[in-house]
Amino acid sequence: MARDSTETRGRIVGAAVDLFYGEGVRSVSVDAVAEKAGVTKRTLYYHFKSKDDLVAAYLQARDQPTLALYARWLDEADGPLAAKLEAMFRRLAQSTAHPKWRGCGFLRTAAELANAPGHPALQAGAAHKKRFEAWLTEVIAADGLDDSPALARQIVILLDGAVSVALVHRDPAYVEAAGRVAAALVTASAQR
Repeated sequence: MARDSTETRGRIVGAAVDLFYGEGVRSVSVDAVAEKAGVTKRTLYYHFKSKDDLVAAYLQARDQPTLALYARWLDEADGPLAAKLEAMFRRLAQSTAHPKWRGCGFLRTAAELANAPGHPALQAGAAHKKRFEAWLTEVIAADGLDDSPALARQIVILLDGAVSVALVHRDPAYVEAAGRVAAALVTASAQR
C-alpha cells in the first residue's frame, strides 16, 4: 500500500509540475491537476492538505533536477572557470529558445505569490535559490577564488536577471550577454 501511495503522490506532483510550469500556479485548479494525474480530488487532498502545499511540492520536485542540470552544464564545459560559466549561460540561452520554455518556475511562482508572504511555495523557492547560490559558491571556492560568496551572489543576480529579461523579450541574447559578464567577473577576480 505504501508503494501505491508513493506512486500516486508522484503522479500528482508530476501533473502539478507540468501544469504549474506550463500555465502558472494561479491559473491551474486542483481539479485540473487531479484530472491530469488520473486521481480524484479527494485522493489529491489525501496527499496534500491544500493547493498551497501542492504548489510547494511542485517547486521542491524541481529543486534537485534544476541544480543537477546546471552542474551538468558546467561539468560538460571545457576550460577555466570563466569559460565554463559562460558555457553554462550559453546552454541556458539555448533552453530559452525552446517553444515550451516559460522561464524559471521558481521566479514565476514567486511573482505570482508576491502578495502572500510566508506561502510554503515562496519558502521552497527561496530554499532552492539559496542552495543554488551555495553550490555556485563551492564551485568558485574550489577554483581558488577568495571572494567566492560575493562572486556567487553576483552571478546569481546575473542569471536570474537574464532569465527574467529573456522571458520578457523572448531573446536568448540577454542570457548570453549575462554569461559574458559572469565570465568577466570571474576573470577579474582571478587576476586580483
